[in-house]
Amino acid sequence: MKTYSAKPSEVEKSWVVVDAENVVLGRLAAQVANILRGKNKPIFTPHVDCGDNVIVVNADKVRLTGKKRRDKVYHWHTNHPGGIKSTTANELLSGRYPERVVRKAVERMVPKGPLGRQQMGNLRVYAGPEHPHEAQQPTPVDIGAMNEKNRRSA
Repeated sequence: MKTYSAKPSEVEKSWVVVDAENVVLGRLAAQVANILRGKNKPIFTPHVDCGDNVIVVNADKVRLTGKKRRDKVYHWHTNHPGGIKSTTANELLSGRYPERVVRKAVERMVPKGPLGRQQMGNLRVYAGPEHPHEAQQPTPVDIGAMNEKNRRSA
């Protein structure tokens, strides 16, 4: 019995749309990262991009449990001396680019390196319910219905 290793030419990519409304952020990010990596497919190969293209809509309506909305802090550096900046999850979600919260959560669950950056290129995140990828005929995936803990009302 030999171990099957998929080649990039053998991988068939499909499109998936995920609605993030009232879904817990970490649980959403874990499921999206698995789809991006291809771990939900029987031909999963760790060194090949065999995941699907994922569209996340309603990213501004994602839920954070406990006090994370107020207390979770995102840091970055401006590459100038003393240039560390920070913002809270609430400021990001109510600000100009609320989709960055979902993108960062998924990015931290995908492996670092060239393959992880390639897989992150297959992720599209939109703050509202509209997306311009109707021509790809994405199949909807309801992450909130997979487990009762995935969906929170408040």
